[in-house]
Amino acid sequence: MAQMPEVQPQLKDVLLSNSSFGPNEIKFVAERICNDFSQFPQLKEVTRELESQPARTPASSVRLGVCQFMLGRYSDAIRTLENADGGALAQFYQGKSHFGLGAYDRATQCYEAAKAAGYDGDICQLAVAECNRHKRDTAGAMAILDNMFGPIEQTAEYLYQRGATIAANTDNPDEVCKLYERAVELDEQHAGALFGLALENDRRGNDEKAIELYQRAAAVFPTNVGALLNLGLLYEDHEQYERAARCYDRILESYPAHDRASLYRRDAIASMDEKYDHEREMMKQQIAGVMSIPIAQFELSVRSRNCLQKMGILMLGDLTKVSESELLNSKNFGETSLVEIREMMANKGLSIGQFSNATEVEDEPMDVSHLSPDEQALLDRPISDLNLSVRARKCMTRLGLATIGELIRKSPDDLLECKNFGVTSLTEVREKLTQVSLKLRGE
Repeated sequence: MAQMPEVQPQLKDVLLSNSSFGPNEIKFVAERICNDFSQFPQLKEVTRELESQPARTPASSVRLGVCQFMLGRYSDAIRTLENADGGALAQFYQGKSHFGLGAYDRATQCYEAAKAAGYDGDICQLAVAECNRHKRDTAGAMAILDNMFGPIEQTAEYLYQRGATIAANTDNPDEVCKLYERAVELDEQHAGALFGLALENDRRGNDEKAIELYQRAAAVFPTNVGALLNLGLLYEDHEQYERAARCYDRILESYPAHDRASLYRRDAIASMDEKYDHEREMMKQQIAGVMSIPIAQFELSVRSRNCLQKMGILMLGDLTKVSESELLNSKNFGETSLVEIREMMANKGLSIGQFSNATEVEDEPMDVSHLSPDEQALLDRPISDLNLSVRARKCMTRLGLATIGELIRKSPDDLLECKNFGVTSLTEVREKLTQVSLKLRGE
């Protein structure tokens, strides 16, 4: 007889049953949702059911608190778990919830309490190291990692934490990538290591590989918000605005008040509504090429050629910026020459004076006399010193801006004209410049 396939339990049964509930069951729930996101509504349904219970046992409070944590409701999870059984699992997930809110000292206290209550000591130590790293105490984080020995050193989480700590402390991307790659070899769904590898590829401009890794990191549950944000930005760079909007929607499903996701989503939707006229853009490029053709290539009369040279008109484009009356006012330039030049321009799809009303806007000279010597020295520093986000940094590259001095020559309107540069990025640039006592032109 053929062996019947093993029937996997439903998420609802695992979360609501009276059987044991610990790290293995939580891992099962996360993996089921990761492999089949259609299971996610069951987690919400269980959470609502547990919240509606008039009188919860300490054990059911632990289950509810973990569910709230997995939904990104960290404050609710903390309140629930504080009134649970006080056990190791409750303490550990209080720590993870405090960490999610950026309360790293409080998270460390909870991890220490979880360890004292019997939670895996090595896992708690790795969590404390992560808290130290986020507090920018990389020396403290590395000290913890250096004092951990045995099987834990060969786990994906240890390798990831070590790689992330080295990345925060030194500029050694090769070693960092090797640690992340080893972590992913051990656990193909390690969100942190996948995100770290994606970020390294993103920084090097390897967009295709970065997108693949961000996609894998974003598929892990609970959702890696950083992976979804960066993936959305890369989709926008490749004009895949609908995909970008879906990334931001996934963040907002778990974190409805996430400001950056809301702003980025609005930018992506606005870009979806814009109709980019490729034919018009191609025509503009063709015209630009024609306008750069030297007049010397054409067979003109000696009189016409000499008159144009005296006026400093050397390219076809120069003729589009002067009017016929200006040509006729030039000495020895008559109607015969005008007709000759009209025909030459018409053969190239141009006309005399068609851009005569257009004005070129150049960056205004910058007065730096009011700046201190230290502030003036900042102007030659690279824009990378401002630590801008991926989106803002790429816009700086598109605009050809390399130094802080070049940036502050631009007005807010100049920056907003750049593709994918919205109000969110403008606010970020203003804040970064304010930190070094500088402003954009006109502010």
